[in-house]
Amino acid sequence: MVEESGNPWLTIVGIGEDGPAGLSAASLAAIAGADWLTGAARHLALLPDVRCDTAAWPVPFADGIAPLLARRGRRVVMLVSGDPFWFGAGSVVARHIPSDEWIAHPAPSTFALVAARLGWPIEDTRCLGLHAAPFARLRPDLTPGRRIVATVRDGAAVASLARYLDAAGFGDSDLWICEALGGPSERLRRARAATCDVADTRHPVAVAITVEGAGAVLPAASGRPDHWFAHDGQLTKRPVRVLTLSALAPRRGELLWDIGAGSGSIGIEWLLADPANHALAFEADPTRAARARSNAEALGVERLQVIEGHAPAVLANQPLPDAVFVGGGLSADLLEDLCGRLRSGARLVANAVTLESEALLAQWHAAKGGDLLRVEMAEAAPLGTRRGWRAHYPIVQWSVTL
Repeated sequence: MVEESGNPWLTIVGIGEDGPAGLSAASLAAIAGADWLTGAARHLALLPDVRCDTAAWPVPFADGIAPLLARRGRRVVMLVSGDPFWFGAGSVVARHIPSDEWIAHPAPSTFALVAARLGWPIEDTRCLGLHAAPFARLRPDLTPGRRIVATVRDGAAVASLARYLDAAGFGDSDLWICEALGGPSERLRRARAATCDVADTRHPVAVAITVEGAGAVLPAASGRPDHWFAHDGQLTKRPVRVLTLSALAPRRGELLWDIGAGSGSIGIEWLLADPANHALAFEADPTRAARARSNAEALGVERLQVIEGHAPAVLANQPLPDAVFVGGGLSADLLEDLCGRLRSGARLVANAVTLESEALLAQWHAAKGGDLLRVEMAEAAPLGTRRGWRAHYPIVQWSVTL
């Protein structure tokens, strides 16, 4: 059975800098028949002949949702920039309104306009919305030759972005400052990140970047080198982290619990695996919790949620995860709690170093099954005038699907 759409009361209209000239017939008809029109003040100014009631969308954006919902049942038009569902306002509004109550008419997005001006294939270009996000979101993409298009808040943000790139060692990057694309005030200016000094920037603005420079490149595979993570020694070292992430097996859109997070390296690498992933990091030590947050922000995954407290008490009322890693605070009580709390199909991975923890994991492996792995590692180190193997404590890892 095919379900038919209802009668939408809200029309989301994407509008460009060329105003009515760039609108489709459907968009113009929706505006002409509207009882109430809302949008940013600069969007409303592009339509001077509107006869219905109008209201500028407030700042912060969330404050406009309630007034919009209060007009349910009237013919309402919301003006937004370009494509409402590509780093646009449409996706935010759609969370609050059933899909059969709205319809959208997109215009060309900023990203499409930049690609059309520069001749860049969009499918090979990283597109980011940085008008309300930290520049560190760029960190995983900073590799020579990478093309990036990012929307930014204003002209001051353009200069700040250039300084961020320079500080990261990518001051040789080429920047195209793309202003008011598609309208009569359109302008493109080219600059080098290290010497970028723009003024009188026209809104809206995006920056196209060709990354160049000798800055450190964050590897794409799990098991990033340890130096990427600030720590006090409480760190799952790179070889063990590789095995741990492999056992956790992150899948797109999944949620991880990282218990005893320490530096946050496991949760951070989980998030780096896919931009749709989520992670909660539980850490009892406030200093380590702050360090985990800082590490996540520096590596572009500030969405890591670090929660201070002792497990298992701190786990109460948290959204249930798809996978759990126990890196600290391993105990029989914690494993009992997890096995009683987690839903069927959840993946659990626990690492142990002490004899007592090893014995605990051996018992749970016998009871619950899964895989029990013992890893011994050594690295070359000076031994007098020669070299020898310096052994590390062996790691025992239990992984199981409940």
